[in-house]
Amino acid sequence: MSLRIYNTLSRELEEFSPLQPGQVRMYVCGMTVYDFCHIGHARMMMAFDVVQRWLRASGYAVTYVRNITDIDDKIIARSVQRGITIRQLTDEVIAAMHEDIGALGIEPPTVEPRATEYVPQMLGIIEKLEQKGLAYRSDNGDVNYAVRKFPGYGKLSGKSLDELHAGERVAVLDGKEDPLDFVLWKAAKPTEPADAKWESGYGTGRPGWHIECSAMSCATLGETFDIHGGGADLQFPHHENEIAQSEGANGKPLSRFWVHNGFVRVDNEKMSKSLGNFFTIREVLQKYDAETLRFFLVRTHYRSALNYSDAHLDDARNSLKRLYTALDLVVPAEVVVDWTQPHAARFRAAMDEDFGTPEAIAVLFELAGEVNRTKSAETAGLLKALAASLGILQGDPRAFLQAGSTLDDATIQARIDARAAAKAAKNFAEADRIRQELLEQGIVLKDSPTGTTWAAAQ
Repeated sequence: MSLRIYNTLSRELEEFSPLQPGQVRMYVCGMTVYDFCHIGHARMMMAFDVVQRWLRASGYAVTYVRNITDIDDKIIARSVQRGITIRQLTDEVIAAMHEDIGALGIEPPTVEPRATEYVPQMLGIIEKLEQKGLAYRSDNGDVNYAVRKFPGYGKLSGKSLDELHAGERVAVLDGKEDPLDFVLWKAAKPTEPADAKWESGYGTGRPGWHIECSAMSCATLGETFDIHGGGADLQFPHHENEIAQSEGANGKPLSRFWVHNGFVRVDNEKMSKSLGNFFTIREVLQKYDAETLRFFLVRTHYRSALNYSDAHLDDARNSLKRLYTALDLVVPAEVVVDWTQPHAARFRAAMDEDFGTPEAIAVLFELAGEVNRTKSAETAGLLKALAASLGILQGDPRAFLQAGSTLDDATIQARIDARAAAKAAKNFAEADRIRQELLEQGIVLKDSPTGTTWAAAQ
């Protein structure tokens, strides 16, 4: 079975084959860096971390570009509020972002372009659009895109021009010929800091948000590439506008596949700063370990809505304990995955169907059950090797199982020995008390003819 990916552009699953055999070029819209990453950002970056991991596991060489937006109205406002330069702010937030997502095991992209480094390329696209009659200069100094002059506008979102009324997407601004038009180049305002301004043939100003990604994607991957990704909230207008700009300027499809991850929801509402129901990665990691958060994000299909709650994270933690308990029973053998092996074949079939992580993780639990029954080092090795493509189960099992417990190995063993002595003295009440005491601290004892072993409670 070959890899199939849901293409937002066609609204169906399509068989994937890259433009260049064996080489995948993927662009994903990254962070606007004015504040800490929240769980919605983590969900997006985790989704495409899994995508690029599976592409590599499938034998492709991947050029993965995930941009940084480091010039934007919110960035300017925050830098002014804090009394620091834009560069000081963005460097600080980028460092925090790398720390947060690095903790989650999200691998760095091949290229991480910053928008401010690509202003000349943005101006080049704007000049092309103006020459083709798709862009015009306004009296207020802005340069706008003429939406109605691009025949394919709306093909990604499925929105027709007649549906797009003034005020639904953007406020009607002075200087626009049509309320649907969007800004490519913003004229500088006297109140803006000096480091928010660039000189150009259009006057002093700065780029609009949408033109940034058109320039960065085409500069790093070419005018047409394989996959363009991002959160579902970017489908319209951001990605729609990217298509209009890039294809309007170059006359070529921008991306063959458009891939969007689902929202994070809290109490059945989309998580957002405006609703005040968002959680930063840092806040969550104060309460839960990084691998639990990763597993929580990975086990839901990337296109589905993800419901955030402490109860769901607790369940994720317990599920990981079950998997690590199996790996704690026997040292996993080093294995090269044989994709014809039944479990491996089912895992691959799941991932090849639009990166079906829920079904793939179900296979991991099947393998864990088999390890528990057979104590097979080879089966444990296969469990660990398959999990690696999801970025989980690569830590030390005993360390994970003991995390959060105040008991170390020596203390646990001392309590087991005390219980054995109580049983030998026929003091069964004391033996039961020790077992219960350990259970209350997350330690389960398992008696067998050869002795007593322990594992973390599940």
